[in-house]
Amino acid sequence: MSKPKLFVLDTGRMQMDKGFMVSMYNPASVLNPNPPAEFIEFPVYAVLIDHPDGKILFDTGCNPEGMGEKGRWPQGVQQLFPLAMSEECYLINRLAQLKVRPEDIKYVVASHLHLDHAGCLEMFTNATIIVHEHELANTMKTYAINKDMGAYVWADIDAWVRNGLNWKTIRPKDEEIQLVDGIKILNFGAGHAWGMLGLHVELPGAGGIILASDAVYSAENYGPPIKIPGIIYDSVGFTSTVERIKAYAERTNSQVWFGHDNDQFKKFIKSTEGFYE
Repeated sequence: MSKPKLFVLDTGRMQMDKGFMVSMYNPASVLNPNPPAEFIEFPVYAVLIDHPDGKILFDTGCNPEGMGEKGRWPQGVQQLFPLAMSEECYLINRLAQLKVRPEDIKYVVASHLHLDHAGCLEMFTNATIIVHEHELANTMKTYAINKDMGAYVWADIDAWVRNGLNWKTIRPKDEEIQLVDGIKILNFGAGHAWGMLGLHVELPGAGGIILASDAVYSAENYGPPIKIPGIIYDSVGFTSTVERIKAYAERTNSQVWFGHDNDQFKKFIKSTEGFYE
């Protein structure tokens, strides 16, 4: 039997105020009443796992049609979170570089449904799309009543509905779910979003890897001390999740891969260079 291989797919760069990543990172004071804001760049990526039991995709990056005058993203979102993505970075092209078609993917695990993680879900009509129950329910409720959805993009969700995706939801009480041999879905619950999922991947050579996505944006959020992000649904849940991830990583001797850490991302082996096995 072939061994699983893990590929890191570079799907572009975004920018935003650092306050969205680390809340109150530079607070005002009497001595410094108007501290400068900092506009930072960060990576957006997806992970492909080529497993003997089927190909698994963790997150899908941004939709290539997000930016521009007629882009899917509202103009306010484009100004707050500008995206830079060459055609090489389009998810479909990253997969094609590996001779993988969207219809070849068996499972897509959506860590959550924000614009930079679920932007290309519409392509995977053959796959089972796995998402947290609360994340899907609240996203669809908001889609039904309001086109101004913040980090959730109405046009992306409309494409999911029109394409009739095959959803499978993870219930709040299910903490760990075996997906295939060596890969578990980790239910992080509420924190950065309504319902967050991660993956624990055990590779014969590289060992354990926890794909945390935005359950932990960066090493600075991970701490110590733990620092909550500015984009947050449940701050208590976020802190509890980070503690759980730390304990899980120690117990399984696993690396933790953050959602948008520039320094960590630079060290990853990208899919154009090789893979983890």
